[in-house]
Amino acid sequence: MSAAAAGSAATSVSAVVDRRRSIRAFLDAPVERALVEDLVRRAARAPSGSNVQPWAVRIVDGERMAALRAMMRGLRAAQPGGEPLDPPYQPPGGPPPDWTRRRVRNGEILYGALGIDRTDAAARAAWNEENFQFFGAPVGVFLLMPREAVAWQWMDLGIYLQTLLLLIEEAGLGSCPQADWAMHGEAVARFLGVDPALRLPVGVALGHPDRDAPVNRIRTERDDPLAGDPTASPPPPGAFPC
Repeated sequence: MSAAAAGSAATSVSAVVDRRRSIRAFLDAPVERALVEDLVRRAARAPSGSNVQPWAVRIVDGERMAALRAMMRGLRAAQPGGEPLDPPYQPPGGPPPDWTRRRVRNGEILYGALGIDRTDAAARAAWNEENFQFFGAPVGVFLLMPREAVAWQWMDLGIYLQTLLLLIEEAGLGSCPQADWAMHGEAVARFLGVDPALRLPVGVALGHPDRDAPVNRIRTERDDPLAGDPTASPPPPGAFPC
């Protein structure tokens, strides 16, 4: 394979999808603001139903990031339960058993890499607070959408988010999408100075991954999305969970 072909294969959609993972430890290295803005703008080529593009984006870095982190330390101490979530982020009757099984397994993998015992509630809680510090990333990207948005627009926002994550990975950077920011969405939106007509469902930590951090070497599992479909061929032996 030629060098050009090898480079093309390394940045193929398949390669980027396969290697992307949530990064929770970052190097103390800046990311050029112009690059982040370019990624955010290129992600706008994501599909959108009727092309309504129901997203808005804000970038936080530098001194503004330091101010946000300070605000969040105080806010988390005063309001650890967060704000009421609207709309609810969990089904009223609780999550289905498969969701719970996968979430528990994800926790086993994550906390195992961190060396935190599942019975150590204090250490788990302390680690959770790193969510609200962007895991030390130099850049935070917040995605917002109109409050009147319905399910169609929530799908659009998810497609935009995934497009952005893949572009970040292609650029040689790391990211972690963080729904926990919605717990303080109103306070963060005020900090950002955005139109009150917008809500904040998710933030993204962005920076240079610390490749030596054990937490960045984990790979969460995926189940077969065709499981239960009688018309689908069985996956290769040992392919799932993968």
